[in-house]
Amino acid sequence: MESSMSFSYTMDDEYEKLIRRMNPPRVVIDNESCKNATVIQVDSANKQGILLEVVQVLTDLNLIITKAYISSDGGWFMDVFNVTDHDGNKITDEGVLDYIEKSLGPDSCFASSMRRSVGVTSGMDHTSIELIGSDRPGLLSEVSAVLTNLKCNVVNGEVWTHNTRAAAVMQVTDEDNNGGAVADPDKLSMIKRLLCNVLRGSNILREAKTVVSHGATHTERRLHQMMFDDRDYERMGEQDSSSSDQERPHVNVVNWHDKDYSVVTIRCKDRPKLLFDIVCTLTDMQYVVFHGNVDAEGAEAHQEYCIRHIDGSPVKSDAERQRVIQCLEAAIQRRVSQGLKLELCTSDRVGLLSDVTRIFRENSLTVTRAEVATRAGKAVNTFYVRDSSGYPVDPKIIDSIRQTIGQTILHVKGHPEEVNQVPQESPTRFLFGGLFKSRSFCNFGLVRSYS
Repeated sequence: MESSMSFSYTMDDEYEKLIRRMNPPRVVIDNESCKNATVIQVDSANKQGILLEVVQVLTDLNLIITKAYISSDGGWFMDVFNVTDHDGNKITDEGVLDYIEKSLGPDSCFASSMRRSVGVTSGMDHTSIELIGSDRPGLLSEVSAVLTNLKCNVVNGEVWTHNTRAAAVMQVTDEDNNGGAVADPDKLSMIKRLLCNVLRGSNILREAKTVVSHGATHTERRLHQMMFDDRDYERMGEQDSSSSDQERPHVNVVNWHDKDYSVVTIRCKDRPKLLFDIVCTLTDMQYVVFHGNVDAEGAEAHQEYCIRHIDGSPVKSDAERQRVIQCLEAAIQRRVSQGLKLELCTSDRVGLLSDVTRIFRENSLTVTRAEVATRAGKAVNTFYVRDSSGYPVDPKIIDSIRQTIGQTILHVKGHPEEVNQVPQESPTRFLFGGLFKSRSFCNFGLVRSYS
């Protein structure tokens, strides 16, 4: 069975390579025709998932897509993107422009299937850990403490929370293996067992999963897939009523019977990577975008897509329509940054993440989203924090934390809009919080119980 599947994938790869050689993609980058954006036009032979691949290349460069025109009817893919940097300027860096042309042009090596997404990084110098489980206060502190106790260092990772669920993709190295990947099978088994116990907690109704691998993964793509597979889009009780109508995105799906399309319209607050999140979810739900129009030049983003399922049919029922709406709303909300943004930059070491999240926990702060990165030996981490009770963050607590960690190490970024927010009813909606005050993870009784 595996050999036949492998043969099928090989044949598909060779066919796509042939089509690509016959119809090489063309990339045109124009910095003249639009006064406030760089215009990127991509023409290529059409295939399932190509829109996501192109959007991923632009997103991985941290470019802001202000407008997009999508057309992939028939066998040809023609897209136009207006992009800027984060300061709203045109893209003039020759290195970035050259990378775009090489990544999207005839010399590119587009992945032939979504198993090898654009932007995927792989290597044997780290071990990838994927976590999915119930959202509760203190979880990041517990997870990082387990890894520290096992002499594992988190060098890169992201954590998302949504709808009482939490997902994380982390890349860790092993101090016992000279800073390389975790090679000891017994240690890998212990990591999976301990982390699964931490994720499961006291919630026996929802499943918890821990996956450890050395393979390639694209963090943001995997987070969307994990939360989609976990059905985080299914609203649970009071969680649905906790978001105001102003905060929630407006998504609608209607059928265009004359053209046999389903038309998806989206209106929500604009933010970076919004287009990627939406296209990623449509792709994972096995819908094909035939036409699209994106306008995100203001504070609000307007997007419209003509879609069909890969079987060629539009949305067939009201139940399917509601599922598309729920999944797109979830895709938009997963990455929404709730809370006060804190940035940490210091020399990396084993246990750093555990120490920082313990300090947050001891000061009753909960982390709603986290990004962990290591660059040239420096840890560059971003945390979005809120008070674990749902009340506004006390500036005195932030000052105290900065004094403990180091005022030159931990910085407050952006505008803390959340300080004026109405207190939330349920603190359990957050993942990482401050219910636990112990300084040692061993006090949780988990390491000794399961090692």
